[in-house]
Amino acid sequence: MAKCKIKNGKGKCGTCRIYIIAAAVLIIACAVIYIADYYHADEASIEVYTEQYDNKVTVETPDKDTTVFIPQEPIAGFIFYPGGKVEASAYEPLMTACADKGILSILVEMPGNLAVLDVKAADGLQEMYPEVEEWYIGGHSLGGSMAASYASDRVDRLSGVILLGAYSTADLKATDLDVLSIYGSEDKVLNKMKYEDNLTNLPDDHKEIVIDGGCHAGFGMYGAQDGDGKPTITSEEQIKITAEEIVKWISIKQ
Repeated sequence: MAKCKIKNGKGKCGTCRIYIIAAAVLIIACAVIYIADYYHADEASIEVYTEQYDNKVTVETPDKDTTVFIPQEPIAGFIFYPGGKVEASAYEPLMTACADKGILSILVEMPGNLAVLDVKAADGLQEMYPEVEEWYIGGHSLGGSMAASYASDRVDRLSGVILLGAYSTADLKATDLDVLSIYGSEDKVLNKMKYEDNLTNLPDDHKEIVIDGGCHAGFGMYGAQDGDGKPTITSEEQIKITAEEIVKWISIKQ
């Protein structure tokens, strides 16, 4: 067996270098494969759903990673982080439905479709629309958790957090942030034990809504998700209910 000769703790033999390079290549290859495997947006369903709002909501793309859904008279702003390994455009119906009811909604595309890779993606977005005074941040699943983490460091700039099929590992309990948590009764992806355990991180007056018949994937349009429960309502119905509850909640907080 080849022996590694280390000189003064600094040198490495050729065999060790080969092993290190091979391990690095393997790690990179696994990461690429993992990131490339994600849930794709159902473009056909999205187009059918959003066409009803064509004359009511203006859509802007200030950069390649941001899509903004603008109502005629915004009452508040909502920055949204997509779920883990879900194509951002899958949430266009939800953003459009919220904008139709007066919420300027900003959909953020994440690197590798993972919000954990860019928790600070919301930086600078509020400044783009200075006419909007009240801002909320939220997201679906992993995106919701990362949005809560972002909010925990910016409690003076945000009014609240919206969690969809998600929980906050960041401690928001002692903050002035309002928190809305929504999940479906048939959600089998959300870890209910962790959800319950992390409720202690939320303010005592947080609001929880359970959508009867809703599932984990129903907040977007990307098809069924592995391990999820069987919904008894359509994604269109779940999105409609979610948008209505978000707007109702924000309106009360105004």
